[in-house]
Amino acid sequence: MKINIAGILNVLSVLLFLNAGFMATCVPAAIYYEEPTLHAWAWAIGFSLLAGAVLYLGTFKMPGVKDVKKRDGYIIVTLSWFTMAFSGVLPYMFTGAIPQFTDAFFESISGFTTTGATILDNIEEMPKSILLWRSLTQWLGGLGFIVLVVSILPSLGIGGLQLFMAETPGITAEKLKPRIQDTAKRLWILYAALTLAEVVMLHFAGMSVFDAINHSFTTLSTGGFSTKQDSIAFFDSRAVDYIIILFMTIGGTGFVLSYNFLKGKFSILLKNEEFRAFIAILAAASFVVAMILIFQEHYELEKAFRTAAFQVIAICTGTGYATADFTFWGGGAIIIFFTLMFIGGSAGSTTGSVKVIRHLIIAKNSVIEFRRQLHLSAIIPVRINGKPVPHEVTRNILAFVIIYLTIFGVGSVIMSLAGVDALTSMGSVASALGNVGPGLSGTGPSETYAALPVFSKWMLGILMVVGRLEIFTVLIIFTPYFWRST
Repeated sequence: MKINIAGILNVLSVLLFLNAGFMATCVPAAIYYEEPTLHAWAWAIGFSLLAGAVLYLGTFKMPGVKDVKKRDGYIIVTLSWFTMAFSGVLPYMFTGAIPQFTDAFFESISGFTTTGATILDNIEEMPKSILLWRSLTQWLGGLGFIVLVVSILPSLGIGGLQLFMAETPGITAEKLKPRIQDTAKRLWILYAALTLAEVVMLHFAGMSVFDAINHSFTTLSTGGFSTKQDSIAFFDSRAVDYIIILFMTIGGTGFVLSYNFLKGKFSILLKNEEFRAFIAILAAASFVVAMILIFQEHYELEKAFRTAAFQVIAICTGTGYATADFTFWGGGAIIIFFTLMFIGGSAGSTTGSVKVIRHLIIAKNSVIEFRRQLHLSAIIPVRINGKPVPHEVTRNILAFVIIYLTIFGVGSVIMSLAGVDALTSMGSVASALGNVGPGLSGTGPSETYAALPVFSKWMLGILMVVGRLEIFTVLIIFTPYFWRST
């Protein structure tokens, strides 16, 4: 079976058109704030449209262009993230906000993958339209722009199942509706509705409309870009903290569960083992960190629990916002937050990292393994929500975790060889691979990634995509089996 190059390029052309359209939504901000950037936005939009037109006109009449197969889907999804990232570089460079290509690419790929790592150390000096673009890239990347394309693909004549499943890998194949296009549409409607709700709540809590829109874009997407250099600490508001805690938690919960909850099907959420484990992890880590803040940092009770919960949820969900710098709270706190970088949220959420469901299945399988040692002939399946987990799923999870940790280890060593200290290397790689944002030491919550070597920024950018697509979708195209399959 040949790779459908025409089909791949045709879908990428649609993404470039969409990206140009989303860039255009930032132009009103440039006009409203009287920025001298209109010509720059025109060039950025024009280049994206031109590139899209070249790809589309060169492929739309080719035979079989709409016949996208599973292997084509893997290639499309992988290339789409890099295509969007390279297109997303244009506003930064044309406006002069980030003139260096490497830094602009890092900011762009960090945005689209919702990692939230930044090279900017002068955020408040950036044009408002550029800040809106940063936030918008995270909102688009949160649910996945392939999911957006799939929701409109029927009108283009392309079946979207291959793309949807390649971009949203996970343990389960839960859908809101039988048809994949209906699922994609409902996900985006829910996503947009929750974003709007947060905009209203943050504005009433004291944020300006502009700040409320930007932070709503980057909260539900668990991205973490802020319009302020000090992140959420700038607002110094209990109401803002609690609202963002709520929506970070929603972002870390699978959207199918959130959809059922809003439909009044509360039991589905409460009976879900992954959700209960997710909340238990957040609660336990928040309690321990709060105790550290109370007894070591002398915080008062409410502030200790609010600050602890905010930072724990921000790191575990990969949002990466900060109201304080946890690297100043001692070794115990650092270990807790470093561990949280490897947990993530629920499957089907906007979070990155390993995901709670994988940890839950591994933990259950480990406990069952003790029973199997006593009863060698017994067949004792791992059960999630009362249903047995197929052996091949457990095997896939074990392989995923091993590969994930191997990439983390190798990446950390490579970063160290590039001249970065060990703690910064490990924190940066864990953060990029888990789409977290802040790392440790030199890339902690109070720092940026600006000082890292050029090579390190490119490597971390690639790791962001690998982590966002949960490893297999990207790495499979580099295996000989992928190209030999028929």
